Amino acid sequence: MKTIWSLMLCFSIFSYLSISSVSAKPTPGAIKATAGTEDDQNKYRVVYKGGKGPGAGKNIVFIATDHEYRGEETLPALARILAKRYGFTCTVIYALDENGYIFPGGSNLKGLKVLENTDLLFIFTRFAHFADEEMQYIDNYLKRGGPVVGLRTSTHAFDIKSDPKWEHYGWNYKGPKSEWKGGFGELVLGETWVSHYGTNHKQSSKIIIEENQKEHPIMRGVKDMWVQSGGYTAYPKEATVIGRGQVLNGMTADAKPDKTKELLPVAWVKNYTVPSGKSGRSFTTTHGASEDILNEGFRRMLVNAMFWGMGMEKEIKANNNVDFVGPYKPTTFNFTGYKANVKPSDLAGWDSLIMPGEVVKKK
Repeated sequence: MKTIWSLMLCFSIFSYLSISSVSAKPTPGAIKATAGTEDDQNKYRVVYKGGKGPGAGKNIVFIATDHEYRGEETLPALARILAKRYGFTCTVIYALDENGYIFPGGSNLKGLKVLENTDLLFIFTRFAHFADEEMQYIDNYLKRGGPVVGLRTSTHAFDIKSDPKWEHYGWNYKGPKSEWKGGFGELVLGETWVSHYGTNHKQSSKIIIEENQKEHPIMRGVKDMWVQSGGYTAYPKEATVIGRGQVLNGMTADAKPDKTKELLPVAWVKNYTVPSGKSGRSFTTTHGASEDILNEGFRRMLVNAMFWGMGMEKEIKANNNVDFVGPYKPTTFNFTGYKANVKPSDLAGWDSLIMPGEVVKKK
């Protein structure tokens, strides 16, 4: 009898352990959710999901990493407007430091695979050198002729001297690939970095719509454009100028014009084609700092430019709502400090501040 009870006890213990080991195994879904590159890429981005509106089902990718003009604040503010008010799903991708915090001007960026299913690329970078895989996604996107909107330092978006595969993207490229002279800036946007025009941080700018372009869809409903960032020297190639900058002797909208400065192009459009690629639309402005978009006219121009880039001119109404979504209290653009210790996830949702935290000096 003892032998029988012993056998039954052993069988019960074996059954319990077997059932427990099976139930303790994670489901395939759980494994997928906690492993692989998708989780890693999510650390670099914030996604604002669109709902109803003309942009429903369409995707916009914003790349933000410049050293000075606080593009890390400009871009999520615009992304929220396009997502909340017009239904686009907007993904903002940042460069991060070694601790996973947003690092303006860095090149440690992942997740550009989303460009495979993107309807518009919005770029605000300066002297970037992304990893090979990320550059390949950008290259593929341009070869299919995807529309591009570029702000300010994106005329010199890349500086790649140590990688022969991508050096032609660099802002001052003069190598054997003659079509790429001046790099991404000149070929795709129409101009590379030349120089400041006026004294940055001391002279602001009024943007005047080109007389023969007042009916351009991008300028629909646009008026009274004044921006705090200073002028750039620019003579865009194979482009149509739609706005010129009047340099002002001061940092207020009512400052008097600098009569020593001519009106240079500050906003233009063009059709670009990279070698072996299809033709695509691009819009560029040499402004776009964090405080520039406080101006409704300038902000409207940028929103209109995104619609235009995607061929959605019919959706551009003079009274389209371009109000901010959630709080926006921009940091004054500067080289020496930014709001540190902020992760992309801190900007999720409609009501989070862009950007939280205190300004700290760059190390």
